[in-house]
Amino acid sequence: MKKIKKLGKNWRKFWKLGVEEFNTQFFSVNKEGELTATEGHHIYNISDIAQKYGTPLQIIFPFIIEDRLKDLIGYFQAYMKIYGYKGKFFYHYPMKVNQNKEFILSLLSEGANLEVTSVNELSLVKKLWEGERFNSKIRVLCNGPKTEAYLDLIEELRSKGMNIVPIMECLDEVERLSKYKGDVGVRVDLNIKTDSHWDKKFDRFGLSEKDALALGKMKNLRVMHYHMGSQIKTQKSIFEGVKYGFEIYKQLQKTHPSLDTLDIGGGFGVPYEKKKFYTAKGVSSKIIKTLKNLSDKAGIRHPNLVVEWGQYIVAPAQVTIYKVLSEKIIPKANAKAWYIVDGSFMNDLKDTWAIHQKWHAIPANNMQGVLKTTWLAGSTCDSDDKYTAGGNYILLPKLHEKQPARTNVRSGGDQFVAILDTGAYQDGLSSHHCLLSNPMKIIAQDGMIKIARKRETGESIGRLFGWTNGDHK
Repeated sequence: MKKIKKLGKNWRKFWKLGVEEFNTQFFSVNKEGELTATEGHHIYNISDIAQKYGTPLQIIFPFIIEDRLKDLIGYFQAYMKIYGYKGKFFYHYPMKVNQNKEFILSLLSEGANLEVTSVNELSLVKKLWEGERFNSKIRVLCNGPKTEAYLDLIEELRSKGMNIVPIMECLDEVERLSKYKGDVGVRVDLNIKTDSHWDKKFDRFGLSEKDALALGKMKNLRVMHYHMGSQIKTQKSIFEGVKYGFEIYKQLQKTHPSLDTLDIGGGFGVPYEKKKFYTAKGVSSKIIKTLKNLSDKAGIRHPNLVVEWGQYIVAPAQVTIYKVLSEKIIPKANAKAWYIVDGSFMNDLKDTWAIHQKWHAIPANNMQGVLKTTWLAGSTCDSDDKYTAGGNYILLPKLHEKQPARTNVRSGGDQFVAILDTGAYQDGLSSHHCLLSNPMKIIAQDGMIKIARKRETGESIGRLFGWTNGDHK
């Protein structure tokens, strides 16, 4: 108890909240020991929301998306002005990171362009465009392997006036797009290694440097694109990619004078583990300074710059909430007990299992309570459905014990766990192992709560697997 009193005034710091460098600047702890999120004058009580709407639950905060994108665009534009950079900056959001409409519309409202990787993603963009949700000035880059249906839709939308730029990924696409009437781009597989979640030894995307530089003259080649990987761990790798990519861009421009845009792709990391990390402000400054110096030295015009930092923008804008169902003692381990939750890490947070993602997992209530080292287990029957923080432990309040008087009691004894930074990739990768439901999804905006996705029923999930109402007869 003495330790708790000593830390009592620093619970926000203890849970690593309110720190811009960790992307937690909008989150805090109230006097009842509950997790909160602040949007201007509006304060959202995460524990109360979980109690009202039930769990598992995903909460989207569009204002976080908008704030992060405004800041990012502002950083690049400011440093372009400071350094006298003559090119333009464009942010393109890669839809594969999160295709939910609430994310896309928030990004478009703050000036994002788009990047798609499949015919189905492009079909969603078509619906938005036809519904006049954005104007024709917004540019759409089309990456990914291109089926005939994908290529046909690209050409259809260009003919209707959409600013759509296919990025050539292989020599077959070069041949098909050689007669394309609009701007085109080329993706180049840079022969450079990076410190990220990426197997560059066997990269299957883009043209080799040799093939890219051997391209026949194309009057409409405007964009050179490369991608270093996902969740790049060091800013050094980002800068090395910019320098190396510029050298290819410089050579390619000699035979393609129309080339005026360098797309450095995605991969900007998110500090999931809430440790010291590089920042967008610092990196954007050095990227612009580097490109200006390289361009001036080469005697060529400063290229327009495109970044596709999707995970960086949207990951912090969603929180996933679970309720602890029960605990099971662990005899000998870093953690004292399993806390079994009412959702699934394998289903809802697929990267936990796929790439051993570490998350910022904290209590949503009883944040000032007596703590215990735990591991988390999902509700499927799979032994891999767990989160152990890489074999370390997760600090959570003890269950079924008397908590300090100031601790929250309004949740009726329920203990909620909040997983932060779940806004990137997890929805698109989600599944229904053991036919568990996806979390309910709600939007917290302007002090109001709106349901974006209702909680799935057993019947609705069964239909996904071919079962109908009459199958039991």
